[in-house]
Amino acid sequence: MPDTDAPATPGPEQDVVDLLLAQHARIEQLFLLVIGGTGDARRDAFDDLVKLLAAHETAEEEVVHPLARTLPGGGGDAMVEDRLDEERQAKQTLKTLIAGGVDADGFDTGIILLRDAVLTHARYEERYEFPQLRQHVPAERLHSLATAVRAAEATAPTRPHPSAQTATGNLAVGPALAVVDRVRDALRKPSAS
Repeated sequence: MPDTDAPATPGPEQDVVDLLLAQHARIEQLFLLVIGGTGDARRDAFDDLVKLLAAHETAEEEVVHPLARTLPGGGGDAMVEDRLDEERQAKQTLKTLIAGGVDADGFDTGIILLRDAVLTHARYEERYEFPQLRQHVPAERLHSLATAVRAAEATAPTRPHPSAQTATGNLAVGPALAVVDRVRDALRKPSAS
């Protein structure tokens, strides 16, 4: 079974679209584990979900969306702005769920609303953004972008930070937030045992 602390990353032979599709599938799986889980299993699945969502969205904001803005046809900017709006809303909801924890009143409703928003967002990417990337970006570039996405994930924060919601913002504060998040995660780990 793959390490649930690591983002879902297909092998090097896959391109950036394959990588993101695999992450979408893993995100959906983690939502099922959170919604259907209890106790520590639910808490662990939620922690894994939070980390994957933070890394995934950071990588999209730094690598994929800037490329999608440049696609022919002029619709790239509007398409990306729609996705960024969805991401901002999801980050706010996720931040609220993290603050309350999995045992908080309203968590069950909140996680279902978040799941619906995140999966709708993923379907829009799969339907509109990803086909455009495959159509207009050479296969070699899509393969190299998978490496760039993995690098962005490695320096991504492990929690949502709605203030860093652009590629520029992620590049400026993302690594510092990632260090703070990872220290916070390490400090929390022993107390969960």
